Amino acid sequence: MVDKSEKFSKLVRVGYFSRAILYAVLGLIALTSAGAIGEGTDGIFKAIYEFPLGTVILWLMVLGLLAYALFRFASTFLDIEHQGSDKTGLAHRIGHFGSAIGHVALAWSAYKFATTGRDEGNGAQTAASGILSFEFGGLVLGLLGLAFFLAAAAQAKKGITGEFMHRISGRAPAATRLLGGIGYVARAVVFLVIGWSLIKAGLFSSAGSEQVKTLGDAVASLAGQGTIFNLVAVGLLAFGLLSLILARYRIIPDIALNGKVPTFRA
Repeated sequence: MVDKSEKFSKLVRVGYFSRAILYAVLGLIALTSAGAIGEGTDGIFKAIYEFPLGTVILWLMVLGLLAYALFRFASTFLDIEHQGSDKTGLAHRIGHFGSAIGHVALAWSAYKFATTGRDEGNGAQTAASGILSFEFGGLVLGLLGLAFFLAAAAQAKKGITGEFMHRISGRAPAATRLLGGIGYVARAVVFLVIGWSLIKAGLFSSAGSEQVKTLGDAVASLAGQGTIFNLVAVGLLAFGLLSLILARYRIIPDIALNGKVPTFRA
């Protein structure tokens, strides 16, 4: 009989697999199709929709991206990865919260393409518009932007120090460290762009929610940056390959019976 922790582990692995598809397709589109990358996040899901069995893949991604978001919400509020409650630990957990929100938005876009073949309007901008309609909504968006900044710092640190290897099985391929180093730094750049878009939308811009960028939009905004854009595109492709490795070799924390003190297993 499969216990709750085992089910959770399998869902998280589906999440990493979905993330692998997402980033690999994004990197390939950025490197090979300027027109498609100009469509931002829609261009990613449109490309997947046009694959053989594309709708099936999109439904798998909906499940996987939501599972990954759940993992990151659990990392934030239950501290299932033992980040702790000091300044560094809280910064990591706030970054995980930003990642969770981002993956929920991506799951929504995947859902729209899976059901209709298109995404009518930008889901992230619609959600941001709803937040801005409330009192202090701009501050909320600004704090979400800060969460993405913290996530970007954590991503860059992972890539530079290689600390992500501590939670990957020793059976992982030898190229894992190189792929992760390149991929995490590229992802940090994208997170900075997303974070800045949220801060501008919430605190500095009269355009409001129209400023908000999702993953593909953030990459598209770098398209005129020449070498930087190409390096980020290669890095995102590397991150997709890393995510595929993580789907198999990431050490997933068990959820303990008391819900507070998890253990780790390979």
